[in-house]
Amino acid sequence: MKMRSWLFAPGDSEKKMSKAAAGDADIAIFDLEDAVAPEVKSDARKMVADSLSGAGDRERLWVRINPLDTEMPLADLAAVMPARPGGIMLPKAEGPEQVARLDNYLSALEVANGIEAGSTPVMALVTETAASMFEAGNYAGAPRLAAMSWGAEDLSDSIGAQANVDEAGEYDPAYILARTLCLLGAARAGVPAIETIATDFRDLDGLAKRAATVRRQGFGGMLAIHPAQIGPINEAFTPGEAEIEEARKVVALFEDNPGVGTIGHGGKMYDRPHLSRARQLLAALDD
Repeated sequence: MKMRSWLFAPGDSEKKMSKAAAGDADIAIFDLEDAVAPEVKSDARKMVADSLSGAGDRERLWVRINPLDTEMPLADLAAVMPARPGGIMLPKAEGPEQVARLDNYLSALEVANGIEAGSTPVMALVTETAASMFEAGNYAGAPRLAAMSWGAEDLSDSIGAQANVDEAGEYDPAYILARTLCLLGAARAGVPAIETIATDFRDLDGLAKRAATVRRQGFGGMLAIHPAQIGPINEAFTPGEAEIEEARKVVALFEDNPGVGTIGHGGKMYDRPHLSRARQLLAALDD
C-alpha cells in the first residue's frame, strides 16, 4: 500500500469523510480524536462505522481512535471494527507496550467479527506527549506496526509551550528533536516515518518545499488536514523519472560488477549504501 499522503477527515462529518474517501489521498483517516468534541463522540462513532460500511476500498480507510489512557478507545473500536477499517491510528502512544495492548484489543475484535487475524495494521503517533519522546526508539517488534508519525501541536500542550515555531515559522528545537526521534525510531522499527501536518493549508508552495525536504531526510509520506494538500504531497513523495533512471543505473552497475563494494562511474563514486537506496526506491515503485 502506498503511504505518501494521509488525509484526516472529522468523524462527525459524513460529507468530509465521503470526500476524503473519494479523493486522491493514499490513506483517508476518519478521526474520532481531536476533530470530534467529547459530547458528540458517540454519534461520530456511528457515522464512522456507517461511512466505512458504505465504502468500497476500505483498505485505505483508517480510523484514528482516542488515546489508550482514556476511557474511550474500547468504545471506538467496538463501534468501528465490525465495519472493517483498513487500519487504526493510535494517538499519543507512549511506548510499544501500548501498541501491544491495542493488538490484544484488535485480535479479540477480529475474531468476534470474522476478520482475518492480525490483518488490521496500526500507525502510531509517537511524540505527542513529553513521556512519549523517551520511547520513540523502542518500537522495533511492536505488533501490527505499519508506520510511525510525530506531532507538534499536542506536544506543545504537553510541555506547556506557548508556540512550537520561532519568529521565522521554523520549528523550535524540541520539535526538531521530535521529528528526528520519529525518523530514527521508524528506521529502527523498519516502518515508514510519516511527517506531521502543515497547519496552513493555503500555503501549498511552502507545503511542497517542506514535503520535498523531509523526503530527502528519509520520511516516506506526510499527514494532511485538507484535500488541497494531497496533490503536492503525492508529487513530492513520488520519484521523478531522472531519479528512477539514476537508481536503475546504480543497480545495473553493481549487477555488472558482482562482488565489488565501490564503483566509480561518470565522475561519481557509488558504494553499497547507494545500491541499497536505489533498490529501495525501485521496490517502492511496485507497491
